[in-house]
Amino acid sequence: MAAQSASSFATADAPSILLRLVARRTASALLTLLLVSIVVFTISGLLPGDAAQETLGQSATPEQVAALRHEMGLDRPAPTRYAEWLGGMLKADPGQSLVANMPVRDIIAERLPNSLMLAGFTAIIAVPLALAIGIAAAVDRGGRLDRALSIATLSMVAVPEFLVATLGVLVFSVKLLWLPSIALVSDDADTMDTIRSCALPVMTLTFVVVAQMARMTRAAMIDQLDAGYVEMAQLKGVPFSRIVLWHVMPNAIGPIVNAAALSLSYLLGGAIIVETIFNFPGLASLMVNAVTSRDMPLLQSCAMIFCGAYLLLVLVADLVAILSNPRQRA
Repeated sequence: MAAQSASSFATADAPSILLRLVARRTASALLTLLLVSIVVFTISGLLPGDAAQETLGQSATPEQVAALRHEMGLDRPAPTRYAEWLGGMLKADPGQSLVANMPVRDIIAERLPNSLMLAGFTAIIAVPLALAIGIAAAVDRGGRLDRALSIATLSMVAVPEFLVATLGVLVFSVKLLWLPSIALVSDDADTMDTIRSCALPVMTLTFVVVAQMARMTRAAMIDQLDAGYVEMAQLKGVPFSRIVLWHVMPNAIGPIVNAAALSLSYLLGGAIIVETIFNFPGLASLMVNAVTSRDMPLLQSCAMIFCGAYLLLVLVADLVAILSNPRQRA
């Protein structure tokens, strides 16, 4: 009777415990984002030069630079500028671009859908492929397939993305003439033209993402395959395919989702080289242009979007791991 009442109490109290855990993780993510905003604002302010000097050029006199700095508000104290910028970020209005002289929100709104589209195409291909490779390698641990896949993924991890992109251009654009070497994405293009334009960037990012995600999936699966419940199920005569699908996969979903979240976060923030090589009009290349022109409001906003996307993916991965694993909920 006491055991039943304790069990019913734990069951009844489980939703409140889960809500408190979710609230704690969310508060931690928001605090981390606040600290990141301070770091981003400070580091961007330490870059040599500023937008006034870049706009006027090297031939400008110090008086002209000082006047433009005052007009842009760059001569105000850093805490004041940070407070105004943070308040604008909270209201989804990060201010005015110092170079383009238009709202940063409008500039980002034009580029962000392209980056999301590129990340979405890559995720649709990379995530199932990485899961299949990782699960197949773990099931055949120590076998020929496992060794072949391990060598392939290690080789893929060792190759930098700029080399993959360059080889892709040489093979598919220069030699075979199948795909364009420059990703021309526009609202007027039809679906097939958009797919062809994004093909090489997606292939490059998939090559980079799949290897790491597959290796982490393999490690998570092997960790569960070595658990005692797998041996017990095999002794009871449960088919191995059923053990993998119904017992091992639910327990390994947490590390797998974390691996997917880390890999997908790279697609937004780590695609700078790929977007630059293929001249893809995305958010990463926009941030590179902002660094070049010392457009601080634009640079800081792009950096915060990347950091926010990373924290959001990690938070979702943590919540999925908690919901899928009763031991973590306990």
